[in-house]
Amino acid sequence: MTLSAVQRGVVRGMAGAAGIGIAALLAAAWFDPGHGLPERLRMLAVALVVPGLWSAAAIGHVARLRFLSPQSIDGGDADPAVAQGRAIAQNTLEQAVLAAIAYAALTIATDRSTFALAVLATCFTVGRIGFWTGYRRGAAARAFGFALTFYPTILALLTALVLAIRG
Repeated sequence: MTLSAVQRGVVRGMAGAAGIGIAALLAAAWFDPGHGLPERLRMLAVALVVPGLWSAAAIGHVARLRFLSPQSIDGGDADPAVAQGRAIAQNTLEQAVLAAIAYAALTIATDRSTFALAVLATCFTVGRIGFWTGYRRGAAARAFGFALTFYPTILALLTALVLAIRG
């Protein structure tokens, strides 16, 4: 199967982000000496604020776009900017739900989650910036941002599952 130029761009963005996310989380796990539950919970609270703030920003952005659009102020996506804003908000909310579950599960599953939570929150922020700014330029331009938000979260979920099963 031959991939289009856009598909190749998406693959490059996703692969690059996956590599960065995996390397960053492995380094965080390696260097984290382990922390007690109160410290892990404090870091969890900080890390959870990150997807919460990004969700609030995306929702607020759509509200602002609707207010400024005579065709969309009563609802609907008649204005293309509103439709784009809604797509970004939807993806951000989906990513935030996954992140919240992954962050909490990792915090519970291991005493070496503090550094990983910092890395995950950083990846979420850099990923959302990349996704949001690249969105209007197409799939290849937003792929890195999507993947830097998604892959580290999935890795954290899988790690938490393995650690919880192993006990």
